[in-house]
Amino acid sequence: MAKNSKVFVSCFIGALILASTAAYAEPSRDSNAGGNILTMAVAWKQTAAEYRALYYQGFNLAAQKVKAALETRGSGGKPLAVLTDLDDTLLLPLNYWGALIGSGKDFFDDAIWDNWIPKHEMIAAPGALDFLNYCKEKGVEVFYVTNRDQGKDTYDLALESIKRLGFPYADRDHLTVLIETSNKENTQRAIAEKVEVVCYLGDSLNDFKRVYYVQDVDERIALMEKDKALFGDRFIIFPNPTDGHWIRAIFGESEPPASDENRQKFKEAAMKNKAEL
Repeated sequence: MAKNSKVFVSCFIGALILASTAAYAEPSRDSNAGGNILTMAVAWKQTAAEYRALYYQGFNLAAQKVKAALETRGSGGKPLAVLTDLDDTLLLPLNYWGALIGSGKDFFDDAIWDNWIPKHEMIAAPGALDFLNYCKEKGVEVFYVTNRDQGKDTYDLALESIKRLGFPYADRDHLTVLIETSNKENTQRAIAEKVEVVCYLGDSLNDFKRVYYVQDVDERIALMEKDKALFGDRFIIFPNPTDGHWIRAIFGESEPPASDENRQKFKEAAMKNKAEL
């Protein structure tokens, strides 16, 4: 073999070894083997009996609140009502999160979400339909207040999603969809002027009071602690380990872009309290 050929072969083999080593040392984040930071939270949502049990627990509490309000209400008062969020409260987008994991995405992807919503693959949260039907049977109104933005069809898509699942009060008098803001307080106040609100249901503190909408983890916790007596009573909260305003407290925005800097922020948040090993 000629000298130049030997040099070429040696260089080629060396390049293959380097490429192979790099591939094993740095798995692609777009690969299922890439250590997706969403995996444990989504696996819990998809498989844990505890996740479902927390929904049953929440709706059982809500039903108890409704029952107590019906038993103690006087004559001539405002009609009773429940105010509730939709996504991750009554509706679970498990299919969406599974698709993100399958495609190697490790942060919420707004474009994929907007394309997925019209497929109407949400499922009802465990216990949600039984609770809503109980309210309907007892004459307790349910008002749905959510924030979404899928363009001009946003409202119709949200309304169709609750109709398909057989939710009662699936009409324009009971559904509000906020597009420009996630602040639900003005809508909640307007509803509360006409009805007596038994309880509020949500998966994010911002579903209950706007005061929680802050960009600091410790401040947010402190604000919640001030209202601790309200949880399980006035406010009934459901589990959501994948998204929500707790993300905003870490990153400054609820849907941060997928970047190495933000992956590092997640890691630092996970080590907020750590032992010396």
